[in-house]
Amino acid sequence: MKTLKTAFNLLSLLTLCFIIINCSGDDDTAGDGTTDSVTLTTSVSQLNFSDTAANETSQDRSFSITGSSLVSQIDLSATGNFEISSDAVNFSSNLSIVPNDVNGSNTIYVKFLPDAISAFQGVVTIQSADVSTDLQVALSGNGVPVIHNYQTFNRERVAFGGGFSQTSVQSYNLHNDLTNIETIKMYVKLTCPTGGCDEWDVYANVKVTDVASGERYELARFITPYWNDNSQLARGFEFDVTDFKSLLNGNVELRIRTECWNARGYEVSVDFDYIEGTPDYAYYGITRVLNYDNGSAAGVPYGVAHTKDLTRSISVPANAQSTHLRTIISGWGQAASGDADGRTCAEWCFRTHDVLINGANMFQHDLAPLGCASNPVNNQAPGNWMPDRAGWCPGMEVPTRIDDFTSSMAGTTFTFEYDFEDWTNTTTDESFYPISSFVVVKSDTPITRATVID
Repeated sequence: MKTLKTAFNLLSLLTLCFIIINCSGDDDTAGDGTTDSVTLTTSVSQLNFSDTAANETSQDRSFSITGSSLVSQIDLSATGNFEISSDAVNFSSNLSIVPNDVNGSNTIYVKFLPDAISAFQGVVTIQSADVSTDLQVALSGNGVPVIHNYQTFNRERVAFGGGFSQTSVQSYNLHNDLTNIETIKMYVKLTCPTGGCDEWDVYANVKVTDVASGERYELARFITPYWNDNSQLARGFEFDVTDFKSLLNGNVELRIRTECWNARGYEVSVDFDYIEGTPDYAYYGITRVLNYDNGSAAGVPYGVAHTKDLTRSISVPANAQSTHLRTIISGWGQAASGDADGRTCAEWCFRTHDVLINGANMFQHDLAPLGCASNPVNNQAPGNWMPDRAGWCPGMEVPTRIDDFTSSMAGTTFTFEYDFEDWTNTTTDESFYPISSFVVVKSDTPITRATVID
C-alpha cells in the first residue's frame, strides 16, 4: 500500500507539473488576449487632399485595411470635415465591417467636405476587439474659395502688317452677381504664332470700356518678352483688377493692344477668375484721373515743356468709407540724362515722382530697379532683358501702385497733381511717361463714383 500511495503521489506531481508548464511555457496567446497571428494593418498613415472649394466635395481618396485571424467586426470613424465609405457611394462619419468580411483586404474611401476657407485636419480611427491598439489615418485638406472662370480673348493674334492689327476689341459676358465676389484676377497668356514672337520688348495693355463715359480704362499693363512668350508662367501674367468690379460685370467690352511693329506679334489670351468670399465693401466706384496710356509715345513728355494736364479736382461722395488712388506708370525713351551713372531717360533713369494732394506731397512713386535678372520669364535670349529698367522689366507685369488715403475722404473735394522729379532734357531724343491713374471709392451702401474735373 505504501508503494502504491507513493506512485500515486508521484503521478499527481507529474500531472501538476505538466499543467504548470502548459500554462506558463510556450503558449501562443499574447498578453492582450489576442494570438500572435491576429493582425490588422493599414496601407497608409495619412491622406492629404487637393485644395477643394468651400461647400463643395472633393474627389475620393482611398486606402486599404488588411485583417488576418480576426473574428470581431471592424469599426471606423472619421472626424472633422471628412467622411468615409466602403462602397464609394454611401458616405458618413462611421462605418463597420461585419465579421464575415474582416479578414483579407478592404478598401476604404474618404471624401473631404470643407465648409469654410481654411485648413482642415481630421483622422480615421480603426478599431477591433481582437487587437489592443487602435489604428489611425491622419487626414488634411484646404478649403479654398469658389472660383468662377471666364475666358475672353483666346489666342487672339495682334501684330502689325500681314493683315493683322495691333489692337482687338471684343465684347464678352462676364459674372453678373458680384455680391459675394471678394477678388477678381485677370490673367494674360502670350503664345508665339507660327514663325515666332516679336523680337522686341514692347508696351502692351488690356482696357475695359466705361459705358458711362465711353472711355477705355487701363486694367493692366505689361511688357512683352524679347523673342518669346510667357509660357514659363502657368497662367501668364497675373493682375488683381478688383478695383474695376463695377465695370467688370454682365456684358463688357475689352480691348487688348501690343505695340508690335512686325507681322509676327503675339497670340493673346485673357481670362478672369471671380473669387467668392466676403468683399471688403459691398459697393465700388472707379473714375479716371489720368489716361495718357494709349502707347509708349502717347505718354507725358519728360524733361520738356508739354501741354498734357497733370492736375485735377476730385470730389468724393459723402458715403465713401474708403478712398484710394490706383496708378500705372512706366518710362520710355533714350535721352541722355546727365546722371552720374549715365542711365538714359526715361527707360533707364531711376526717378521718384510725387503725388500732391491739396498742394502737399502725400504719396511717392519710386521708379526703381525690380530685379529684372530674376524674372521667371527668362527665356528671352538674345534680348537685353536682364539689366534693370526704371520700374519695369521685359516680360513682366508693370507694377500697379496703390495709394490709400488714411481717412475715407468722404464728402470732400481735393486737388490732385502728378509731379515728375525735376529733370531737363537737353537732347533732341524724346522721353515719355505713359501713365494711367484712377480714384476708387468703396462703401457698404450704394455709392456713386467720385467726380473728377480736368
